[in-house]
Parts: sequence; C-alpha cells; structure tokens
Amino acid sequence: MRRWCFDSGDWGARIAGAIAAFFLLLSCPVWADSAALTQVLQQKPTLEGFDICYGGGCAAMARITLSAEEWQRVVQVFSPLPENAAAERVAISHALGEMEQMVGAKTGTSVDKAGTFGVWGKPGQLDCNDEAANSTAYMKLMLKEGLIRFHDILDTKRRGFFLNGWPHTAAAILDRASGERFAVDSWFYDNGQPAVVIPLEQWKSGWKPGNSSAR
Repeated sequence: MRRWCFDSGDWGARIAGAIAAFFLLLSCPVWADSAALTQVLQQKPTLEGFDICYGGGCAAMARITLSAEEWQRVVQVFSPLPENAAAERVAISHALGEMEQMVGAKTGTSVDKAGTFGVWGKPGQLDCNDEAANSTAYMKLMLKEGLIRFHDILDTKRRGFFLNGWPHTAAAILDRASGERFAVDSWFYDNGQPAVVIPLEQWKSGWKPGNSSAR
C-alpha cells in the first residue's frame, strides 16, 4: 500500500497527494505489489516451475509446473515452426491463449474476464499488470524452449495517464530483423483467448479492439 505523508500546514502538498491518489484509483490496477511483479518479470521460467500473478496488481502469486503433455499443447501451436516474424506473432498470440487455459485450470483464473472495471475484486480475476507480467513469463519460456526465433522479449510497456485513455500496461516484443516493437496484450479478452499483438505505437495511441468488452 502506498502512503503519502505531508506537513499539516502544507495544503498544496495535501491537494497534490489527493490528486495522485485519485489517479492511482483510476489506473490499472488500484494498487500493485511492485516486489511481486518484479519477481515474476525478472524470473527465468522453466517447465519445472515459474511464477504467475493474479488478483490485481500481483496481489497473489502461484508457482506453476507443466507436464510434458501440457507443454506439447504449446508446441503444437508452433508446429510447424513459423518461417517469418509475422507468422511467429500469430503463433505467439494463440500460444498465450493456450497457456492461459492451462494455468487457469491450475489456479482458478480460468474465470478471468476481459478488462478491470466492473470485475475488480472477483475471485480469479487478473488486471493489466497481472496479464502483462504473465504474458512476459510465458513468452520467455517459449523463447527458452526454442519456439520463438524471430523476436526478443522486452520489458512491459505502459500507456495512457488520461492522454490516450486510462493508464494501461502490456507485454512487448521486438522483431529482431526490422527493429519494430509490438505490444502483446491479453487483457482485452477473457481467459484463454488469443492475445492481441499489434505495433507498439498503435497500441500506445489508445487502440482497443472493437469486439472487446474490456474497460
């Protein structure tokens, strides 16, 4: 929980703190456990074990292991291995949905609905920070296992602060050949659906798929 401390006579600081708190309440998420998010984002995931976030702002974590049979579900999405970066992005999108289905069955997050507002606090719900951290971990695992060959995994990216919509976070990748960056966003749809993969600058403009109920 973030705290603000001000001198009792400093009304300007009090007002600034109130505005900051208001913005925080309207952002995605209401709060975030930065230590937990950092742990998930900086881990080196393996099939024997990796951490994921849920509950909003990584309020809860779970340790996940995948059997050989489960991992084959992801391998099949990349079979045959894509021959170019564009095809690989399509495979990444669908593989993230497959990962969400498997992890959801293990953690109770299979009930996760698109978006944050209107579903905040419900059991098994993820917000954009959870989604971004988890997608980053899943893609690092795909990279380690040789499924991702044309992209590098970047740090999560943030947009908004009311200039182009609500503050919002997504995973990101880099096309090694072209240098173009792409947002990888699974927040727009319910658990288990393919993630959105679009040019980062388009995503930063506030873009949202027309068929998404996320808010």
